[in-house]
Amino acid sequence: MFCFQCEQTTGGKGCTKVGVCGKQPEVADKQDELTGALVGLARAAQGKTPGKETDALMMQGLFATLTNVNFDGARIDELKNLVQAEKEKLGGAADLAAGTLWQGDPDVVSLRSTLLFGVRGMAAYAWHAFVLGQKDDEVTSWLYKGLRAVGEEHSTEEWLGLVMEFGQSNLKCMALLDEANTTAFGHPVPTNVSTTIEKGPFIVITGHDLQDLKELLEKTGGKGINIYTHGEMLPAHGYPELKKYPHLKGNFGTAWQNQQKEFDAVPAPVLYTTNCLMPPRPSYADRIFTTDAVGYPGIKHITGEHGQKDFTPVINKAIELGGWAEDKKLTGINGGSEFMTGFARNTVLGVAGKVTEAVKAGAIKHFFLVGGCDGTKAGRNYYTEFVKKAPQDTIILTLGCGKYRFNDLDIGEIGGLPRLMDMGQCNDAYSAIQVAVALAGAFNCGVNELPLTLVLSWYEQKAVSILLTLLSLGIKNIYLGPTLPAFISPNVLNVLVDKFSIKPTSTPEADMKAILG
Repeated sequence: MFCFQCEQTTGGKGCTKVGVCGKQPEVADKQDELTGALVGLARAAQGKTPGKETDALMMQGLFATLTNVNFDGARIDELKNLVQAEKEKLGGAADLAAGTLWQGDPDVVSLRSTLLFGVRGMAAYAWHAFVLGQKDDEVTSWLYKGLRAVGEEHSTEEWLGLVMEFGQSNLKCMALLDEANTTAFGHPVPTNVSTTIEKGPFIVITGHDLQDLKELLEKTGGKGINIYTHGEMLPAHGYPELKKYPHLKGNFGTAWQNQQKEFDAVPAPVLYTTNCLMPPRPSYADRIFTTDAVGYPGIKHITGEHGQKDFTPVINKAIELGGWAEDKKLTGINGGSEFMTGFARNTVLGVAGKVTEAVKAGAIKHFFLVGGCDGTKAGRNYYTEFVKKAPQDTIILTLGCGKYRFNDLDIGEIGGLPRLMDMGQCNDAYSAIQVAVALAGAFNCGVNELPLTLVLSWYEQKAVSILLTLLSLGIKNIYLGPTLPAFISPNVLNVLVDKFSIKPTSTPEADMKAILG
């Protein structure tokens, strides 16, 4: 095997024996074969109009290759067979030999990989919109175009052009997902979320799929079972159409990488709707359920189309285990007892006038977007310390699971506005972009001239797609950590530094001083 698509890859170079994520080499190889088959499908579709089922298979196949999504070799094989059968229906084409993905000139491998990983991330966003009935043909067609490009030869300039073109396509995809979520569930509103788990039966739901959460809420109504979000599902509490369910009680635990500790000895089942899955320990494996793109050998998988899934096994397990006999008071990483979420674009833009006046009056001196993925590697306490050290006249915007490093901190308010505003999942990066654009309009300047600095943490491929979108918008001076991607070669890094002034994070003190002067 060879895999260097995530931030924690072995030695900062690549996993070759077993994935740091826990993925076995035969599964990683099967995912490369699935990728090669998807390239074949993209080739077969060229000049044709694939149907809705083909598009869905393309999204699902790419989604299954993301880090911490699917560890089940049998299901990867099943997907590959479906892809190849669909390819033959379209007239057939050669698959890309899996081994060629990571071979060749280092700079070509770097740019090819960057594009591939971005496409994988965009496919996940497109799938979330698709299950809510939203689809953009331009976005979907770029999945095919991107995969065909992965299997072709290009000059460095052509690769860079493709990567920037992809970034613009992913912006459309994020706008599509934003429309899908807000149409289905309403615009998020600021909401305090408790970390106390009430006594009695409960279910923990993790991942990003809000439609799965809604269906679970519908099917547990009146059964005396409470529902708690985990990880990236936390922002669900801000959506009006989900808030109306009284048994959506609060949030359990913190970010994905802590689940092996947090899920141990919990008298309740856990439902995984998307990434990020850590290999379950035997002590709680019988309480884990997966659905959709997620899979793990020996773990019960909930099948069915969205809106028609049978969650009976999860519900029965919750009743059987019974929950805790008394309320259980949990906390965030820093000891806080609640989180606040719901500061998506509609909410923030609704107070844009108040924000701009505070800036003009000098009450707000700077904005930081401190967000992205959390992870296991040492050094991520950087983001906690950065937020703690941010001056009192600054605002912290955040999104993604990286916020669990600091989202239980009380860092106060400015003129009635909380200094820490959670804008949602990593999927909700569109909100942050729209707020930046709106602020630039209010101050009649470019985004790069705003008192705004992006301080990002990355882990997997959706973070790659978001970064490429930011770069395609010309946004500069992004601080990126805790380490730079292993798939970015020195020469490609030099290009990114020269063109976009990307900066690796150093220390909170040094970076804060460099930003604020």
